[in-house]
Amino acid sequence: PVSPQLADSEFAPVFRLLTIFAYGTYADYLAEAANLPPLTEAQKNKLRHLSVVTLAAKIKCIPYSVLLEQLQLKNVRQLEDLVIEAVYADVLRGSLDQRNQRLEVDYSIGRDIRREELSTITRTLQEWCQGCEVVLSGIEEQVSRANQHKEQQLALKQQIESEVANLKKTIKVTTAAAAAATSQDPEQHLTELREPAPGTNQRQASKKTSKAKGLRGSAKIWSKSN
Repeated sequence: PVSPQLADSEFAPVFRLLTIFAYGTYADYLAEAANLPPLTEAQKNKLRHLSVVTLAAKIKCIPYSVLLEQLQLKNVRQLEDLVIEAVYADVLRGSLDQRNQRLEVDYSIGRDIRREELSTITRTLQEWCQGCEVVLSGIEEQVSRANQHKEQQLALKQQIESEVANLKKTIKVTTAAAAAATSQDPEQHLTELREPAPGTNQRQASKKTSKAKGLRGSAKIWSKSN
């Protein structure tokens, strides 16, 4: 960096010209051109490029009329050539909107910072950090809610699976009990058919036997009489 002591020396005009290239614009140079060293065409174009950068920091769509006035160019053709040159030099990136007569800036290099601007920059960065903290806090809260919702859904899923398993067991037990109640052993069924029940079944059997004996006796009597 250039020492501020040069501002009070015989090199004061050069020092002022350096500060214009560091912080100022082509319009600033023209305002003090009588007290400053002359510039070559290449130097003038360099300062014009930096002037466009300064404008781009404030306005992203710069009208041709503003550029022509600030850069002291005669026509749009000179302006467009200057902008194209700046783009090739990677000083800025953007496009020329000839229909609407404006320069649309997407990117531009940064310029040097004055000491008196440091407090403003610090305040801006602090506000940006606070905004980031608010955003992070909101994201963390959303993540926490999402995790809680996930846990609730998982617990509900486990509860449903448990209830389904219990229901399957209940259905299985009920089905087995119903099948046992309605089914019979075939051998037991045949035994019941073969063995008469006590009481009426025995009486019926004795009656059948007596009838058979009576029939036999009558047959014998009938044969003797003949």
